[in-house]
Amino acid sequence: MSELPGTESALRRARQAQGLTLEEAAGRLNKITRGGADASQLSAWESGRKRTGAKNRRGLSRLYRERQEVLFAHQDGQESSVLGAAGTGVVVRVLTRYTELVEAMVRVAVEAHEYLVVTGSRSREKSYLSAIENAVAQQPDLVHYRVLYGPPRHAELADHLVRLLELRDPGERRNGIRTLRIGVVPQSAMEQHFVASESAAVVPLPSFHGLEGFDCGVLLGREAAAGLVQHGREALASARAVETAEAVRALRGRHGMPHGQGEI
Repeated sequence: MSELPGTESALRRARQAQGLTLEEAAGRLNKITRGGADASQLSAWESGRKRTGAKNRRGLSRLYRERQEVLFAHQDGQESSVLGAAGTGVVVRVLTRYTELVEAMVRVAVEAHEYLVVTGSRSREKSYLSAIENAVAQQPDLVHYRVLYGPPRHAELADHLVRLLELRDPGERRNGIRTLRIGVVPQSAMEQHFVASESAAVVPLPSFHGLEGFDCGVLLGREAAAGLVQHGREALASARAVETAEAVRALRGRHGMPHGQGEI
């Protein structure tokens, strides 16, 4: 079953997410499978003109770190969207405790290598904020976007933003890309809370245990994470840039508001 006009298969999106050409992807696949796939075969598999065999399916799943039922849904006559292909399988794990939620969010930051998108103005969990700072400090090519919905609600977040600006100049570029962007979206926008890398994402949820806080959440896989990274890019397109410590301090007037345990 070939892909529909104007759509791209999950297999093609997975390759593009890693920045690989067809030739590069074929070379890496062959190292895994010890096979002889070439660029034209990969193109045919991506478009659905040809069906991928079992060995190469396993190899591509390993190469792209994604489940076979997602990568090859277009070949198997399934829904072409990630939610249609994966159903509730897009959720890797439900996080039902605050400690699980924090650990998962820290892991997304620690394991980010290409993109790290963080949204929300209520973060205050020190281990989480430190993990973001360490990722930015240790990986100069990592692209970090922070989308604020109004001013930082807590001094911890404002201090974190200042430290990010001390670690990187938002005006500098690497490989032609600005690797640090902090922005405040219009006040009319509904606040979003998530952290996403190129390979995973966590979305906090209202508490399953009581009225206060956001101490639960869901851990999402690569396809959903890619969509949230794009969400962050689009949000910043309409955001007011915050590029200096002075600009952060000017936003700090509203910190210290009441908070629940789940404001991380």
